[in-house]
Amino acid sequence: MPIRHLIRTIPHYPRPGIQFRDITTLIKDADGFKQTIGILTARYAEHPIDVVVGIEARGFIIGAALALALNKGFVPVRKRGKLPGPTLRADYTLEYGTDAVEMHVDAIPPGASVLLVDDLIATGGTAQAAIGLIEASGGTLWEACFVVDLPDLGGHARLQAAGYSVFAITAFEGE
Repeated sequence: MPIRHLIRTIPHYPRPGIQFRDITTLIKDADGFKQTIGILTARYAEHPIDVVVGIEARGFIIGAALALALNKGFVPVRKRGKLPGPTLRADYTLEYGTDAVEMHVDAIPPGASVLLVDDLIATGGTAQAAIGLIEASGGTLWEACFVVDLPDLGGHARLQAAGYSVFAITAFEGE
């Protein structure tokens, strides 16, 4: 079954008018989860990536599995106040509010080539904040990758316009 068909849509969540694309139905399907990690592993196996960064929460699931498959370390980008050590912080806006993410100050060695992973890109606010953390720590973004792209919300295009490479396995356009 194609990955797209394993992603459920929850209408009007977390607020009216939002069509939430839920990958929990994808990752509970062993074949779908394996296929997802396989697609990403094949894409990045030959690239000079030093570390995989995943954005809380579902980016942890995809990112950690991918880091393991690539034999790379994994760095979590968390919501504010969740990491115990000294952190870097970046505020961001998403399609239904504002928030902040943090990363440990020593998580990425200067000069490291970084792959950013999250389940979904909508407006790109969270990804841009995470990229800011990566760059503030001295790392360089190799690519930002996502399972789902919502192109109507413009995040993919915003990241590309800012000079970043972006990849998504599937897109839900105009839906």
